[in-house]
Amino acid sequence: MSEKSAFVVDADWLQSRLGTPGLTIVDASWYLPAAKRDPNAEYEAGHIPGAVFFDHEAVSDPESKLPHTFPSALHFAKAVGALGISADDTIVVYDGPGYMSAPRAWWMFRVMGVFQVYILDGGLDRWKAEGRPLTTEVTKVAPCVFHADLDASSVVLLDEMREIVDKGEVQVADARSAGRFAGEEPEPRAGLRSGHMPGAKSVPSSSLSKDGELLPLNELRAVLETAGLDLSKPVVTSCGSGITAAVISLALQSLGQKDNRLYDGSWTEWGSQADTPVVTGKG
Repeated sequence: MSEKSAFVVDADWLQSRLGTPGLTIVDASWYLPAAKRDPNAEYEAGHIPGAVFFDHEAVSDPESKLPHTFPSALHFAKAVGALGISADDTIVVYDGPGYMSAPRAWWMFRVMGVFQVYILDGGLDRWKAEGRPLTTEVTKVAPCVFHADLDASSVVLLDEMREIVDKGEVQVADARSAGRFAGEEPEPRAGLRSGHMPGAKSVPSSSLSKDGELLPLNELRAVLETAGLDLSKPVVTSCGSGITAAVISLALQSLGQKDNRLYDGSWTEWGSQADTPVVTGKG
């Protein structure tokens, strides 16, 4: 059997541990408007017993004009502490399809110093399809103090991203669809130019999973290397707004590639600037 990521748990593993002290389950679902799915409404209609809802907009920098911007350690600690999440917990994160937004929450917890955090393979959609337990009851939480240990170096901001693209010495992996990367499909957000950063590699987040499951390690490696990435060299991940870039981050870290960072503003920021270089085509 092909080796799987150490950061993934399956539904049998999670179901057998429901209600275990020290286990925190987090519904981190988020969708683009085109999906026509309301993550909060879906959570209220039925979630895994004990799960708390992680609102990506609430757990973000309230001063930023960009969507779900990575927050300060203090803001993150207050938001997740209010959900009853401790940095000492074993945390299992899920979203609807499996690998849309759950990796973003997984990555955020890791950047904040929590490493016993995992993602539910198959997501809530498969959990429901398999008839596993759901509840509409509001999860009772006891607010706690979350001790964040922020690794700010994991987050790339615009000024540094300009330097990275200008020098061309660090690999950039773009998780958007191939059509958006090439400039052949419109951006889902108004006012953004189409295309990609010069030198970027196209690694659609959808290529890293199948039927809601993260690909086995050998297949993850093949996808990344076929896209043109050298896993022995630094990588910065990007996407539309910093959500699905974390799917590439998950794949890289699953393969033991530790020199990877995430450009938080991603294309929402880059494509809205008047002076950032943009190219089209498949690269």
